[in-house]
Amino acid sequence: MPMRRSHTPHLRQRQLLMLSYILQAIVLGRFAKAASVEGDTWTHSTFQWGPCDPTIVENPSISCSFFDIPLDYHDRSAGTGRIAVAKVNATAQRFGTLFINPGGPGESGLAALDRLGSTASGLAGGHYDIVSWDPRGVGPLTIPGDIQCFNSDEEYNTFWNGTIELTGIEMTGNFTNPEDIEALLSQAPIMQKKYDELGERCLRHPSGRDLKYVGTAATVRDMVAMADVLDGPTAPINFAGLSYGTVLGAWFINMFPERVGRVVLDGVVDPTFLATEETSSFFPKQLVDADKVYDALVTACALSGPEGCAAATQGQTPADVDANVQTLLQRAHDAARKNSSVPITSADIRKQLFAAVYSPAEWASFVNVSYPEVVATVDAESSDNAGVRGALRARKRQVNDSKTYGGLAIACGDSVDRRGTKMINVFNDIISSSRARSHLFTSVWPNVFNYCTFWPVRAVERYQGPFDKKLANKVLVLSNTYDPVTPLADARALSKLLGDYGALIQLDGFGHTTSEPSQCLYEIVSAYFANGTLPEGNSTICEVDADYEVFVGVNTAAILAALPSLSARSAFSR
Repeated sequence: MPMRRSHTPHLRQRQLLMLSYILQAIVLGRFAKAASVEGDTWTHSTFQWGPCDPTIVENPSISCSFFDIPLDYHDRSAGTGRIAVAKVNATAQRFGTLFINPGGPGESGLAALDRLGSTASGLAGGHYDIVSWDPRGVGPLTIPGDIQCFNSDEEYNTFWNGTIELTGIEMTGNFTNPEDIEALLSQAPIMQKKYDELGERCLRHPSGRDLKYVGTAATVRDMVAMADVLDGPTAPINFAGLSYGTVLGAWFINMFPERVGRVVLDGVVDPTFLATEETSSFFPKQLVDADKVYDALVTACALSGPEGCAAATQGQTPADVDANVQTLLQRAHDAARKNSSVPITSADIRKQLFAAVYSPAEWASFVNVSYPEVVATVDAESSDNAGVRGALRARKRQVNDSKTYGGLAIACGDSVDRRGTKMINVFNDIISSSRARSHLFTSVWPNVFNYCTFWPVRAVERYQGPFDKKLANKVLVLSNTYDPVTPLADARALSKLLGDYGALIQLDGFGHTTSEPSQCLYEIVSAYFANGTLPEGNSTICEVDADYEVFVGVNTAAILAALPSLSARSAFSR
């Protein structure tokens, strides 16, 4: 999904801790025993489990290892790499290994296991070792790891200075303002040149030599190789993939249909679309329900009132709360048009809103903490208080960003071949999709999928179908009714491809992946991991637990009941 910057204010300390960890690993022999190539035969490494790098994994109950891999499974002369792997041990009778991929693309599996390992183990009844890993292109420990294209923040900022890569896209409403349209289209030749140059810059960087070995097909084979060592070369492979991790899941079950064990895919990306269409058209398509989730947020805020939601005043309706937000966006937009160096723009606010709609659990924090700060900043932008504006700009400049491009390398490595699409075409699609799909979020920039049209490298292996093979076991597909980036329509498309080899469970809620608590869903997933049972067909709908409140006194059922009709792309006129 949109590329996020990782803030590293203690980068030097982290580097020293990591160096210490690697040196300890060498001394203690905790690197995986070396893999070897003899002729065309690959002998995989074993696992040597031990303590994890504490800068990435804080939970002491999780153990870590390295696992050696060939860079190219079809050309062993390409050389070798390694992946960093983490594990939570089974706590009950062991049924095997459950591999987890958190998506992104480019999210750290180690960090995800640190965050979610206990939850995943409990959901699976404690019967599985839960294993995740930093895939190729991700993290400082895997090789090939983080994809670097700039040597410093200063170099990065100089390269992108004066472009929408740093400022985002300024627009309001549904992108009909002629000034906004002209401002965006005028950037097309600049951004075309910059994105072309970015690809060449990344290729020249030391990490560039391995770009063609980064991609989902290779990651599938890495997972199968790990499963061969952990559970045996014919054992069923169990997998749970979230978001872009469902691409890994869809490729796995069709590349190795005979090895399919328990597979759960949550927050589905339609694999057929990704295999046939350019990714620049992928992101707008994914946003078909994004504004509806935003509508749910402002509806919940209105139901809560000012006592629970700082974005509302007494007696306001959902449409009134939406109007408050739209006014804030307009004021930020107008301030940025007058002074491009303002500390927060309408583009910045839309990015924050986009992050908020991912998780209903974060809605209260957003409207009661982040939103008032944004309002105060925009008030200062609109005032004549130069001292306040200067302090805000200085605070913004002090953010220390470390930019890596692993997610880009994975998504673009998986992408269809370049088709000659120009940046002007991408921008025109953004304008039209802002009117037809998501008013609020189509223009979020940068996002990882807009690079691929100009990215010079594709992975040495890509799986592009078919996606309807006969499987050894049934697959469980999960989706929210309203997901901002992986719509229910994609889950239905995959379920149709699976036919009798899959079952779709719909959680009647909001957010990206089925994160809202549901006893109904918990029982289905737990039974599936325990004995493989699934409900018949694709018509099962689970409700979010009634005692789960998004705001105090406001649960998901209340929001669904209070929402205006969502038959249109958005309930509110913008």
